[in-house]
Amino acid sequence: MSGPAKSNAPPVVVPGSGNNIILNPLQRGNPILEHVRNVGKEYGDIVADYQVGRTTGVLFLSLKYHRLHPEYIHTRIEKLGRSYSLRILLILCDITEHKDAIRELTKICLINTITVIVAFSSEEAGHYLSTFKQFEYKPPTMIKERVDKDYTSMLRSSLTSISKVNKTDVETLRTAFGSVANIAKASPEQLSNLPGFGQVKVKNIKNAFEKPFRNQVTNTLASMASTQDPSLEAIVTDDDAKDDENPGSGGMAQSSGGNHRGRVREPSPVWDIELDL
Repeated sequence: MSGPAKSNAPPVVVPGSGNNIILNPLQRGNPILEHVRNVGKEYGDIVADYQVGRTTGVLFLSLKYHRLHPEYIHTRIEKLGRSYSLRILLILCDITEHKDAIRELTKICLINTITVIVAFSSEEAGHYLSTFKQFEYKPPTMIKERVDKDYTSMLRSSLTSISKVNKTDVETLRTAFGSVANIAKASPEQLSNLPGFGQVKVKNIKNAFEKPFRNQVTNTLASMASTQDPSLEAIVTDDDAKDDENPGSGGMAQSSGGNHRGRVREPSPVWDIELDL
């Protein structure tokens, strides 16, 4: 007589502190697990769908499933509580009309302090999970731009930020003028005589050093903010004059003048996301 049939499902274990991604048993059979590579996986008793770090929990949501069961994500977020310092909602965009759904989910996540990551395939979603685990203990400086501190490197980094200027052009400028100050003082004719410097490149360099940061639009806004509308000043002046002529109506005149002064600046419009909450 044969014994009881053994289940092929992986056992549920208590989450450890190793190098494995901890999976919620509810995620068994999820296609994205096939694309989680270069890291180990084990099932554990966790409140999130995936635990990719000691303080990082991930909820997974397919938009196709969300369209059929919109209440599901609210239940999961409620159960999640404040269990993790970094809380992530990994959205699989598997429907065509996804704009409104993602917008609504983004508002929900903003309220509940959850980071939104959108994947457009199971492969991409699995890659995100693997990357989170692999970079669990990596310093943030790994993704920062590395710029050498010597003069030549900083000169190259600053000048190549100008459109059309490449590293060869920077070396040409350094050889011809020697310093940033001399480059800034160079005339368009001097720049045009250098090899590889056409009219567009010369114009971009001169604009970078000489064009003001404030353009006509910002200057206009600044002048509007610093000066009051003459028509409003005339209204206030008329009210003050009437107030002098009719001392008995001082309260009303002051109130009228205050109302006009209040119209100088209207309140800022409410952010549209607040209108939907």
